[in-house]
Amino acid sequence: MAGHSKWANIKRQKARVDAVKGKVFTKVSREIIVAARMGGPDPAANFQLRTAIEKAKAAGIPNDNIDRAIAKGTGTFEADSQLEAIRYEGYGVGGVAILIEGLTDNRNRTAADLRTAFNKNGGNLGETGCVSWMFDQKAVVTLAGPIDEEKLLEASVEGEAESYELTPVDETEGAEVFTETKNLEWLNQVMQQKGFKIVQAELRWIPNNTIEVNDLDQARSLMKLMDALDDLDDVQNVTANFEMSEECYQLLYSEQL
Repeated sequence: MAGHSKWANIKRQKARVDAVKGKVFTKVSREIIVAARMGGPDPAANFQLRTAIEKAKAAGIPNDNIDRAIAKGTGTFEADSQLEAIRYEGYGVGGVAILIEGLTDNRNRTAADLRTAFNKNGGNLGETGCVSWMFDQKAVVTLAGPIDEEKLLEASVEGEAESYELTPVDETEGAEVFTETKNLEWLNQVMQQKGFKIVQAELRWIPNNTIEVNDLDQARSLMKLMDALDDLDDVQNVTANFEMSEECYQLLYSEQL
């Protein structure tokens, strides 16, 4: 299962930069609002809210901001408007499939912003369903630190995981464990009980097949599009089905530094 990718590595680097810029505050706060609205304000009884709060704390979001987001979600704090979950689909250069998930209080504004980002970066916004069939949604628990693979295998079986993938040797040690979406809470709980350090537990779209990108100009265009989409306030997550060659990755990585 293709859990790791060079795009994912660059995205994690970008997330760290965004955290410094404060962009992550808005995105994670919106996750908390929606989770609280859908499942209630008690993190112990609302796994989605609990994971959103953990993500917020990891990003350094103050407790007051977290409490305010929960209050907005439950209607005990006056909010300007209601957020709704959205999903858009489109194509990048070379026919790369792109899925966008977000939260918005104005669908027309969001669609216009997305269309502009696509048009300016060689892509096009498509119709609902045009690329989603190329992806499967899975639950993923990301682990950090040295991994005892035998212990991980035992925990994966107990947690009813489908598969796991160790982090490549040239990256920070860790692993990703995959399961069905409905099994995320149980798998996360088992991994915690077994003593693994959990970085995050999330739902993720996994491409069934990937497009290899070997041309640097194409890779750069795709990255500009992915960045433009990810930078939009209404966008929570962007997923694509391309995989860069090692040469392209190294060149782009040096440009990111």
